[in-house]
Amino acid sequence: MVTQQHKSSSQDEIELIIGNSNSNFSGVTSTMLQVMSEQRKIINLRIMGKHFVPDPSLVISFWQTVKLCRTPLSNGKWRIFHARRVDEMIQGVVLKYVFGAKIKLVFSSAAQRHRSGLTLWLTRRMDGVVAVSNRSAGYLAEPPDMVNPHGVQSDEYRPAPDKRQAWQALGYGGEIGIGILGRVRKQKGVHLFVRGCIATLHKYSQVNAVVVGAISSSNKDFVAGLQKEIADAGLTQRITFTDELPFAQIPKIFSSLSLVTALSDNEGFGLTVLEAMSGGAAVLATQAGAWEEIVRPGIDGYIVPINDQQAVNEKLDLLLSDQTKLQAMGKAGRESVEQHYSVHHEAQRLIDYFRSLQ
Repeated sequence: MVTQQHKSSSQDEIELIIGNSNSNFSGVTSTMLQVMSEQRKIINLRIMGKHFVPDPSLVISFWQTVKLCRTPLSNGKWRIFHARRVDEMIQGVVLKYVFGAKIKLVFSSAAQRHRSGLTLWLTRRMDGVVAVSNRSAGYLAEPPDMVNPHGVQSDEYRPAPDKRQAWQALGYGGEIGIGILGRVRKQKGVHLFVRGCIATLHKYSQVNAVVVGAISSSNKDFVAGLQKEIADAGLTQRITFTDELPFAQIPKIFSSLSLVTALSDNEGFGLTVLEAMSGGAAVLATQAGAWEEIVRPGIDGYIVPINDQQAVNEKLDLLLSDQTKLQAMGKAGRESVEQHYSVHHEAQRLIDYFRSLQ
């Protein structure tokens, strides 16, 4: 139950401060915003950094944080500062050890790579470490205090009542939509998706594809090369690069897609797969992030090796060849999210852990 204290805007009783240092929208930003939307129902919190925060009243600056955390809470407990990035750990260490902030530092670790000396040093300054998957936990120098997989806002990301109708309303052509979402670059496997479409779409005239995400100046040549391959294959009208769309439109895209691919070389966690499953889409994902822990092959979709074009082509063809099975996979994925990957459960587990440290 949300008490009046949790609803309170009183600066004095803020229990949780969340780092938000990146001005570029990323998977980390998305996970932070989604879990925050649930945490704020349970605990009084602020976000240090204004980027993409939907409610400006929740934003607090670094210097406001310094001032706020000079003293503990009225019950004598210290506030929690939650970092998800290395530079946020730096901010937390500066707050605590330079400015004397009365805070407990917690770092959520998602990366699946061995850490640099600086990151190791910063991690050892934390009061608590949380891994977002068993795989990411394996890259930490010491075992984390808990493994807490990300959740998704299943009430926000939900299947359209009629996917064909929803897809056609978006105006990208065709009767059935498939896609890849995220920043458009090679590391995300966009080329694998595009070439998979080139290899298979001629067999499925009712299917059109979208590549949804920002295209940076450094990736314009990469995209231009893919667009030439698309044009040479006669598929310009069937494979669309949307560029970056407003964040509020993304759930609508997921809800209309019948198949979502996630083909990255590496990921920290990879919320895209859960957003797709929550939206009732079958998924085709690589062995990156937490995807092998989430996707049940043949039930929710399939897992393919990293950077394996032949495997992508084969599984894309298999998925599109049976629309009834594709729909069943989307339904199974939605049920799995509701049972195991609710953002409410993620938020509650985090808050219970935070309060155990205070």
